[in-house]
Amino acid sequence: MATVILARHGRTRANASGTLAGRSKGVHLDERGVEQARAAAERLGGLPLAAVVTSPLERCRETAKLLAAAAGLKVESDRGLLECDYGEWTGQPIKDLAKQPLWRTVQASPSAARFPGGESMAGMSARAIAAVRNRDALVEQQAGAEAVWLAVSHGDIIKAVLADALGLHLDAFQRIVVDPASLSVVRYTPQRAFVVTMNSSSGSLAHLAAPKRRRRRRTVPDGDAVVGGGSGPEDPNA
Repeated sequence: MATVILARHGRTRANASGTLAGRSKGVHLDERGVEQARAAAERLGGLPLAAVVTSPLERCRETAKLLAAAAGLKVESDRGLLECDYGEWTGQPIKDLAKQPLWRTVQASPSAARFPGGESMAGMSARAIAAVRNRDALVEQQAGAEAVWLAVSHGDIIKAVLADALGLHLDAFQRIVVDPASLSVVRYTPQRAFVVTMNSSSGSLAHLAAPKRRRRRRTVPDGDAVVGGGSGPEDPNA
């Protein structure tokens, strides 16, 4: 199946001030966030993208626009990638939320956590995973199994998708770190998902492009892991 690059939005003033923005409107990238998104865009240079899909919130749409510019693609919105609905926690300082009893549940047993007046973390995880997997299948149908596409979303959303790809229970997803404007890569196959990289902030991703047909060699069935680790990606400039 296709390969998805999971991009978290760049930094916002809410991030910098320690506020849980959630689904608040009017939360934009700050100056540092714009710089981070532009740096992430440079990492995608030379990589043909089949689609760019984003959470509808402003900070993600602004990031997606910068990432999609070089590819000349129209950015599509998908509510499945929307931030978790934190309910009454939305807009609150993180330092205050950390004092509430629910905080410990969110940290240790997120599958049991439901935000007051908002969404459960299990519900958030299920819809995010479904959105990415369904879109991945659609991209493959439209552009082929070697297509690469971009999904721009939020920290907890991306952590949930990565936990699923790693075969982790949701209660372990807090072990995953997803920084602003970081890029993570997952390749889905009928047998399993392969996590190619997580929370990366440097280095070109041009090697994700489909190899030249004449040079492609398949030594194991698609979806099988290479025992011993394999030889790694080919040089896209070779």
